[in-house]
Amino acid sequence: MPVKVFYSSASGSMETKKRQERLFSVLTSKNIPFEPVDICQNLEERDLMREKAGNSAALAPQICNGDVYCGDFVAFEEAIEMGQLEKFLRI
Repeated sequence: MPVKVFYSSASGSMETKKRQERLFSVLTSKNIPFEPVDICQNLEERDLMREKAGNSAALAPQICNGDVYCGDFVAFEEAIEMGQLEKFLRI
């Protein structure tokens, strides 16, 4: 099952856009299959993302593997720095 990345195609935040690009770039460069889920196209997906994150105000990007919540962008970056990306993504 591919990693699911909840993202926002209509974010007005440059930082959010950069974070999403970085996340997609890393996953692509490491040949890690992922499914991008645009929370702007479907509010049910946004609600699902927030439910999985356990935070009713969570913002994209958020990462899951199946039904298991992996973390947000900050946790993703920390996993890369620690050399534990696969463990973080549960793959």
